Amino acid sequence: MADNSPRALSEDALELRKVVRRFVAEQMPRSAVAEWDKNNTFPREVFDRLATLGVMGLAIPEEYGGSGADIPATLMAIEELSKRSLAVAVPYIMASCYAGMTVVECGTEEQKKRWLPEIAEGRMIFAYGWTEPDVGADLASVKTTVRREGDELVVNGSKRFCTGAGLSDYIYTLAKSDPDGAKYHNLSTIVIPSNAEGVTITPIDTMGLKGTHTTDVSFTDVRIPVDNLMGGEQAWNRGWELITGSGLDIEKLEVAAMSLGIATAAYEDALAYSEEREQFGVPISKHQSIAHTLADMQVQLHASRLVLDDAAVLAGRGVQCGVETSMAKLFVTEASKTVVLNAQTIMGAYGYVKDFDCERYVRDVLVMPIIGGSSAIQRNNIHKWSRTRK
Repeated sequence: MADNSPRALSEDALELRKVVRRFVAEQMPRSAVAEWDKNNTFPREVFDRLATLGVMGLAIPEEYGGSGADIPATLMAIEELSKRSLAVAVPYIMASCYAGMTVVECGTEEQKKRWLPEIAEGRMIFAYGWTEPDVGADLASVKTTVRREGDELVVNGSKRFCTGAGLSDYIYTLAKSDPDGAKYHNLSTIVIPSNAEGVTITPIDTMGLKGTHTTDVSFTDVRIPVDNLMGGEQAWNRGWELITGSGLDIEKLEVAAMSLGIATAAYEDALAYSEEREQFGVPISKHQSIAHTLADMQVQLHASRLVLDDAAVLAGRGVQCGVETSMAKLFVTEASKTVVLNAQTIMGAYGYVKDFDCERYVRDVLVMPIIGGSSAIQRNNIHKWSRTRK
């Protein structure tokens, strides 16, 4: 497949992509990735070596230790890592985006100075504590509570599908701070140390996303300093504003970038297999049905690239782009699922066995239209928000 460089990337980002690809080839061999997947292992030593490349600071301004906020370059890193392993790509997102972008957008000046240099060096990871056992897309209905007692905040409640809580340093948590307040005006966001007393983390066994450790989290009278209120005291009861800012748009693009990485890897593996596998005296890529399927996969990947690049540029400019990011999330994740399943079909039985990476691609891509806002939610957003623009 031709290497059509994303139009959204600067020359510096294109050079960095070469560095990331070399890192993946040398530090993330397929055999190691298979072991991480089999044992549900987060390869911390590989993550730490990745941090030395400076990629953790791609979303952080230079004055706080980063390399300058560059959304397309951050998505590039996510995509390149996802081509090989989500066990590294997801923790990268948790550091550069969940932690880095969140603090840049929502933190006070003191919080930025305290946390961003560590995040840029890869020494701090955030997990998102948003959804709950009875709360999915309707995040404003969370039941976890936070109250203030002097210079401390006290948290009680539970979170579900809290990816990476066990490997994170902090859980960025949405909680109800005013039980009598109006919906959307009664929430605050807090940063809870994952090892704080009263925090219990329970693993959830999932089909894919191995190495990222999806979990349930419960908070029982967890006490944290009031300084850990994201955005400072002026942000009390303003948590909804913080989680629905530009960070929400970027989260959709993060999932799209992961999906595109997985789908690209699946296409490349299927193409290589089709050129090596012979049936009826010729490589199966010579059979029209296979050739047409591969052509359709190329079209879906190219279209996904264009949609993602467009949304990334808009997000990088800081303009309102909720419709475009929802379009990107919807289109890219659904197209990627189709590409991966077609790759499995081309590889036949070999696409179903664990000796081939395609089996992992299938398990990982199936969740992409669900996480970060389901496809149904994105369709709702596109329909509703497009009309408010008129």
